[in-house]
Amino acid sequence: MPEKIFIFDTTLRDGEQSPGASLNKDEKIQIARQLELLNVDVIEAGFPYASPGDFECVQAIAHEIRGPQIAGLARAFPKDIDAAWEAVKAAANPRLHTFISTSDIHLKYQMRKSREEVLEMAVVAVKHAARYTSNVEFSAMDASRSDIAYVAQVFTAVIDAGATTVNFPDTVGYAIPPEFGDKIRYLMENVPNIHKAVISVHCHNDLGLAVANTLAAILNGARQAEVTINGIGERAGNTSLEEVVMSLATRKDFFDYYTDIVTQYIYPTSRLVSKLSGMVVQPNKAVVGANAFAHESGIHQDGVLKEASTFEIMTPQSIGIKKSKLPLGKLSGRHALREKLKEMGYVLTEEELNQVFARFKDLADRKKTVFDEDLASLVETEVLFKSVPEYYRLLELVVLAGTSAKPTATVKMEIGGNIERYSAFGDGPIDAAYKAITHLTDSTCNLLKFAVSSITGGTDALGEITIRLEDGGLTVTAQGVDPDIVTASARAYINGLNRLRFMKERGGRGKKPEEMVE
Repeated sequence: MPEKIFIFDTTLRDGEQSPGASLNKDEKIQIARQLELLNVDVIEAGFPYASPGDFECVQAIAHEIRGPQIAGLARAFPKDIDAAWEAVKAAANPRLHTFISTSDIHLKYQMRKSREEVLEMAVVAVKHAARYTSNVEFSAMDASRSDIAYVAQVFTAVIDAGATTVNFPDTVGYAIPPEFGDKIRYLMENVPNIHKAVISVHCHNDLGLAVANTLAAILNGARQAEVTINGIGERAGNTSLEEVVMSLATRKDFFDYYTDIVTQYIYPTSRLVSKLSGMVVQPNKAVVGANAFAHESGIHQDGVLKEASTFEIMTPQSIGIKKSKLPLGKLSGRHALREKLKEMGYVLTEEELNQVFARFKDLADRKKTVFDEDLASLVETEVLFKSVPEYYRLLELVVLAGTSAKPTATVKMEIGGNIERYSAFGDGPIDAAYKAITHLTDSTCNLLKFAVSSITGGTDALGEITIRLEDGGLTVTAQGVDPDIVTASARAYINGLNRLRFMKERGGRGKKPEEMVE
């Protein structure tokens, strides 16, 4: 009989620790809703004690999301645990997740405490958490570099104290799969009360082995996998949810395990997290990369056309990708668009549909074929990524450029309800447009990143611009899409300015050193 593997998603906590990634409350709620559709077992919504902003985000998710368990992270300090409980207590099934380091290198250089002191702190923390809920998880940070006998001693003590999940993290991505599997088996055999708890693993990808280590752990007794969408996270990232889930689903002949993940929502969730976090998915990324189901070799194309299983070990449909490339055009109506988006995993309100439909009709008039990827990008930029009010809005953009003309841009904008226009010269049309927008908005921000990519092939492809702006210590990522690359660039810049203004009005939110854990 197959055994269930619990999926603990930490995209909103460890995933947000990716350098450059920062999510506001509305964006975190959007992702949490998608994780609920994906049917993960646990959402680690954040680190409530780290900042008022994180507390507010976790609390909002706990109030709204009713399916998965909602976990709050806390150091092994009563004040952290109290804050985490206040944030998650409204959840349908709240979890407290407390942690402390167990490796000698952390104890000596970071904590400056003895093994005995750390063991006592761990037990006190778990007992404190257990006063609030019976759903308590304990993590031994840097466990893979810890003395395994000492970890077994700590796990035995915290289970007696009330922990129902014990997590064995490979915090620095140091472990090798056979070694990591052996450590899990040792714990299964040497923690006498292990039958009262679930063993979890939380692996990092510093050596590119996070997924392999997680699967090795499952084979040796771990029954919870701590993962993130697209594998985002600290440094080189975390174990990828989609890779673990699809490994178990695809190789049922080898793995006698299952998850409750609704795999058809994997790709829409991947896209959403990529856009909101600003973490671009590499084309050759397993399962969700743009090339994951692309076949350019003539031999491969011939085989797939005759029988897809010759070169595809899973179907695109199984993760939410449709093979159709010519679904909609300029004669398509609102109903057809709604149904197509629903097939792709996007359920929009009437207002959101109207926003996307207006851009879709404009795009269909200018572009011969509208692909699934174009539609996904429109939804992301017009609805999912527009989680802040539009104080600045682009009304009109006219550029003049060429080999014998000084690049000039004239921009017409709506700013706080007023219509304003300005023209500027630049080193190129995008530079000129940005100078005009900067003048109109009185912006003092710095452009940290500017990246251009094509949504599909062909000269009429949508151009996608990803930028990163910094102003007064606040950093935001923004996108813009349009067949015209200059217009896409202007949309991205204005999107970023709206996000910066929103963050300033909300007081901003930075990351504290104690957020950078596991």
